[in-house]
Amino acid sequence: MKKTSMLLIAVIFSLFSCNDKYPDIEEGLYAEIVTDKGTMLAELFYKDAPATVANFVALAEGTHPLTDTTFTGKPFYNGLKFHRIIKDFMIQGGDPDGTGRGGPGYKFFDELSPDRKHDSVGTLSMANSGYGTNGSQFFITHKATPHLDGYDANGVLKNCENPRVSCHTVWGRVIQGLEVIDSIAAVEMQDPRAGTPKEDVIIQQVNIIREGDAVANYNAAETFTAELAAYEERQIKEEAEKAKKFSGKKAELDAKRVDLVKLPSGLEIHFDKKGKGQKPALGAKVKVDYAGYFTTGELFDTSMESVARANDKLDERKLAAGQYKPMDAVYSQEARLIAGFKEGLQQMSVGDKATLFIPYHLGYGEQGYPGAIPPKADLIFELELLEIVK
Repeated sequence: MKKTSMLLIAVIFSLFSCNDKYPDIEEGLYAEIVTDKGTMLAELFYKDAPATVANFVALAEGTHPLTDTTFTGKPFYNGLKFHRIIKDFMIQGGDPDGTGRGGPGYKFFDELSPDRKHDSVGTLSMANSGYGTNGSQFFITHKATPHLDGYDANGVLKNCENPRVSCHTVWGRVIQGLEVIDSIAAVEMQDPRAGTPKEDVIIQQVNIIREGDAVANYNAAETFTAELAAYEERQIKEEAEKAKKFSGKKAELDAKRVDLVKLPSGLEIHFDKKGKGQKPALGAKVKVDYAGYFTTGELFDTSMESVARANDKLDERKLAAGQYKPMDAVYSQEARLIAGFKEGLQQMSVGDKATLFIPYHLGYGEQGYPGAIPPKADLIFELELLEIVK
């Protein structure tokens, strides 16, 4: 009992000590990040990124409900290092392994906002290995890095599920101690390309400051749990709405699963229309219009602007680049297309319209195409062979 009381007194003393250091801060939630290069004070955007801030605070205070048991009850960040330091870019820490590959034992979703950007030095953001893979690692920018924003310059959400697209959750900003970022960024490097410093830069402590009545009783663990539950509920609702939205197209495609030409490979073809044109010779160049759907009826790609608009899938960048037009393809097994598309195309003559039912092994396989096609996804393509290019 005495030990518990002493610990409680120490926590309370630490809380008031931190608050006394910063008498001029406004009401809100803050993190004091003490390093061996100096101390930074960061404002945390707990209203704009509630789950992300709650995650950080719960880890810092040792109360996170999902963390690996190794870290239960321990201030997670104390003693960790900034394992990746790149001058004029950012400093990154929060990995218990110190390699850039470690984490707290779980992953959670992104909280992207068009209003929170990587627009200055001192921006706090989540490090990740792709969409929805946040954990404990974070970085602090050393200069503006707009290419990491989740929204583009026009305020349009980027295709963050594409592994080639960088999207990171902004959840705070350093308001005091910007010079500390400069000091850390200037350390001597062992491997400049990898961002590995010659000597470790340690996060000695992370102290959370609750300033004002609005956050006096802020409970990070409860907040994270509630936000995670709300996110999962939204996902279920979105999937149900998506299924309802695409049900008409799904029914239309399912109705074509009659009078099929079934090939030994597993490809199935329904001819919607037989044209009167010639059959291209192998190796000929042809023009094709296409629309690709998941088996749910959701469109994932098309060469036709009208189809994209009708399905609320218009890509403004693709439109601006003039890429809504018939696709040039080679009428051959050597064409750089998925196997089912190539095989189906070679069953067609000019003027034919066909619907291809492509099993996943003739599509993008067990791995899928990250950011666009899920693993083991069966696909449906509607094709029209327009002409042979002379």
